[in-house]
Amino acid sequence: MNKPLLGKAALITGSTSGIGLALAHVLAKAGANIMLNGFGDADDIAAMVAKIEGEYGVTARYGAADMTRPGEIAALVGATHAAFGRLDIAIPNAGIQHVSPVEDFPVDKWDAILAINLSSAFHVIRAALPLMKAAGFGRIVNMASAHALVASPYKAAYVAAKHGLAGLTKTVALEVAQSGITCNAICPGYVKTPLVENQITDTARARGISEKAVVTDVILAAQPTKKFVTYDQLGGLLLYLVSDAGASVNGALLSVDGGWTAQ
Repeated sequence: MNKPLLGKAALITGSTSGIGLALAHVLAKAGANIMLNGFGDADDIAAMVAKIEGEYGVTARYGAADMTRPGEIAALVGATHAAFGRLDIAIPNAGIQHVSPVEDFPVDKWDAILAINLSSAFHVIRAALPLMKAAGFGRIVNMASAHALVASPYKAAYVAAKHGLAGLTKTVALEVAQSGITCNAICPGYVKTPLVENQITDTARARGISEKAVVTDVILAAQPTKKFVTYDQLGGLLLYLVSDAGASVNGALLSVDGGWTAQ
């Protein structure tokens, strides 16, 4: 089997579900050892680790760092390096959402979204860079969003955080450009994660319309293709970015959104 990442080590935050877990499988299939992170039932997480190891013949570990605690984030980066003897790929992916008009936006929700969606990426990168510089190689891929490039109403904190992540990506890219390290951001449109699937069901019930109508007229209203972005599509771009072929892609905000941000 072709394993272009054989022996490399990757840390993915927020990877016990959704996009993060899917990307963990993509990297493990390519041969990378994986550090998972996120919340969940201990038995379920142990099963995820075992599944990755069993399916792909790599080593997987789990770190329970809270993305609102900088010290725990730094310790997670250190634990990844200790477990695998290296840290080649860092993917700050953890994120949360809250929808509310600005004047009613709960302050605690604003603080939490900025901490998890933006500041945690800074703390991962800050801790990872010395290790990557010492090795002369690193790939940082921030999981941003179409909302890193455009806004939507009632998502002030999320949009602000993702715009901030775009700026952080560019700044880091310039700082590491001669160090064998790249820093880019993938900016997906809507992906059919478990969270979105629940949203479809709830919206259909609340509006009294079909789930198909919710998908085309509500969820994917901004995506011209009217199709969800798939995990495989995100994974394909990720593999390119972390490969030698992607070495000259640096500081890029790469849209995978069915044309959303082309409008």
